[in-house]
Amino acid sequence: MEDQMRDYENNSVVVNVVEMVERENLERENNVVVDQGKEEEEEMKEEVQINNNQTKQVKKFVRLDSLDKEACRVSAMSTTTKAASVAAVLKLAFQSIGIVYGDIGTSPLYVFASTFSDRVPTHNNILGALSLIIYSLTLFPLIKYVFIVLRANDNGDGGTFAMYSLICRHSKVGAIPNTQQGNDEMKLSAYNLKIPNKNLKRAEKIKQAMEKSSFAKTCLLIVALLGTCMVIGDGILTPCISDVVVMISVAILVILFSIQRFGTDKVGYTFAPAILIWYLFIGIIGLFNLITHESTVVKAFNPIYMFRYFNEDPKQAWISLGGIVLCMTGTEAMFADLGHFSVRAIQIAFTGLVYPCLLCAYVGQAAYLSKFPNDVSNAFYKSTPKSVYWPMFTIAVLASIIASQAMISATFSIVKQSMAMGCFPRVRVVHTSHKHEGQVYIPEINFLLMFACVLVTAGFKETTKIGNAYGIAVVAVMLVTSSLLVLIMLMIWQTNLLLVALFVLVFGSFELLYFSSVLYKFDKGGYLPLSFAGGLFFVMYVWHYVQTKRYKFEVENKVSTQYLDNLGSDLGITRVPGVGLLYTELTRGIPAIFSHFLTNLPAIHSVLVFVSVKYLPVNKVPADERFLFRRVGTKEYKMYRCIARYGYRDMRVGNEEFENLLMEHLKSFIRTENWENACVENSQGFSRVGEEEVEEEEIQFLEKSRKSGVIYMLGHSEVKASEDSCLVKRIVVNYAYDFLRRNFRQGFVDLQIPNKNLLQVGMNYYI
Repeated sequence: MEDQMRDYENNSVVVNVVEMVERENLERENNVVVDQGKEEEEEMKEEVQINNNQTKQVKKFVRLDSLDKEACRVSAMSTTTKAASVAAVLKLAFQSIGIVYGDIGTSPLYVFASTFSDRVPTHNNILGALSLIIYSLTLFPLIKYVFIVLRANDNGDGGTFAMYSLICRHSKVGAIPNTQQGNDEMKLSAYNLKIPNKNLKRAEKIKQAMEKSSFAKTCLLIVALLGTCMVIGDGILTPCISDVVVMISVAILVILFSIQRFGTDKVGYTFAPAILIWYLFIGIIGLFNLITHESTVVKAFNPIYMFRYFNEDPKQAWISLGGIVLCMTGTEAMFADLGHFSVRAIQIAFTGLVYPCLLCAYVGQAAYLSKFPNDVSNAFYKSTPKSVYWPMFTIAVLASIIASQAMISATFSIVKQSMAMGCFPRVRVVHTSHKHEGQVYIPEINFLLMFACVLVTAGFKETTKIGNAYGIAVVAVMLVTSSLLVLIMLMIWQTNLLLVALFVLVFGSFELLYFSSVLYKFDKGGYLPLSFAGGLFFVMYVWHYVQTKRYKFEVENKVSTQYLDNLGSDLGITRVPGVGLLYTELTRGIPAIFSHFLTNLPAIHSVLVFVSVKYLPVNKVPADERFLFRRVGTKEYKMYRCIARYGYRDMRVGNEEFENLLMEHLKSFIRTENWENACVENSQGFSRVGEEEVEEEEIQFLEKSRKSGVIYMLGHSEVKASEDSCLVKRIVVNYAYDFLRRNFRQGFVDLQIPNKNLLQVGMNYYI
């Protein structure tokens, strides 16, 4: 025995492998939850019972069977991002001007008019409003979003759902189907690498409290969905505020949505020069007005004038906040459109161009209104010098058209994230750039946005009511972002509690004040974004609810591996040449659809792979980590389990390329499996004579089966509410969900499977 141990220690490769296996086994025993541990143990016993003579492979099974946990471990979950070159950043910054900043840049067209829509302002009113505008722009777009919120991105992606996925990666609070079990991302994040301190202990307590509370998980998902719905509602309202003339607006909207198919890259380059000229125009004219009319308005940089403004007439000042908040329209686009660009590009464009030009524009208008307060209803054009009026008018119309691009692009990104996370029906996602995978276009959403925008524009017929609606959408999204950001500060960044309290006090109080003001105009158009958000929330929540219940049904009705043992080594059926890819949401156990296939078609292919597509709460999974495999049953069965992992920004390849990648990774799995067995057997003194030949025979059998053809096997499921369900549940499942499922893309279309390679068997799910 001592001689064997001495020889074993000399073999460093074997030692490393065995230690790695044992270390991973210990980690699983210590970390896996009790109920999952029992289930996994039972499944292990079943698989070991399949062939008691194969006790040498027990170590291998322990390592490879826990795919629920392995599936959530990818290097892409790192919080680090690659640094782009200076030239690339500047290029993206230039593009972002045409995509991200058109919306906030056109706010000077209507802010003062909306603020004083029912009165002529006094000089003090103008100073107070200007002071509020200055500090609103400084506090929210500049400090909150550019320097704080942009840091809360998910590996380069922004938006409320990206924040939600970031939180889910650092704690087991996800309520998304097929991502709930085995979330072990905590081991990979920088969160666990911090030196223990009181902030870390506080973060652990918050995390544990949320993980134990199903109510907290549901609330977190609802907040993320509401934020997403509000951003999409914002995307509907933004194009509608472009022009006063209804027919011109409708024509402009149709043209605008028609060019979306060309992609962010081309649209950005096309629009950027016009928006750049726009910012230079409003900045220069603002400085001109300041010098020409009333330079003393710079006193508004003193915040005392805000307090004097509220002191003079508190109610009117509070009501006017609904107009002042419009100076921040498009702020959320900086974060939601982040996936199209980069943090540094957004920061450079805003601080270097957008912020200073906007300040000059508002200060210039205030200087003009100090002399001519009666022109407040058309302050922008009245303050434009007559010599440049028509060039300014032309570029203003063009900028107004482009303004909506920010929220349209953001809507595409958010819908793609929501769909990948199981919270939105399937739609076609077109990647419009090979260089930036975050740049996407969704034809169905583009059409629905255009249809909704035309209805709103034609229905409201004036921008005042649209502006009232717009304000609610803007502030509601800000409140959602702040709520999620506080959670990120406490749990992930582990920020000092005093700084968190300061953030809530400063930003939270101002946002609630703004929100109370915009709600005052609820009956004057403010109800519109809430109606949109309510409708979208219903769609997203219904889809998520039924998908979750459907997944639970699959888990509860899965077939035991003992089922295979009872069928015998040949499975008691005919094995026909070829490879069958049977799709299932399960990552453990035999899906019920498998026995349903055998009942209806008592024959399966010579090689069968159970494929589970798993979307992780990350933006991208590296190609070499795309697939995970394990063996189902004994080697004679030629059955395998495969998990194909995707992030919400990953591009799906065609079926032929998918097959090639899957087969290559399966061959690698077989070779690795045999190599690991050899290491364990050598350490125990066993011989491996003939194993290489068996390995090559299995790989050759795979290649031969592949040449015979690959068939994709899917269950055509009908989801129905169980007989004891309440009336509301029956309506939601049998009618609402069924309508969505029938009118959006089907699963085999989303998987890009050609009809000639598709085999479907119907099955009813009662939830």
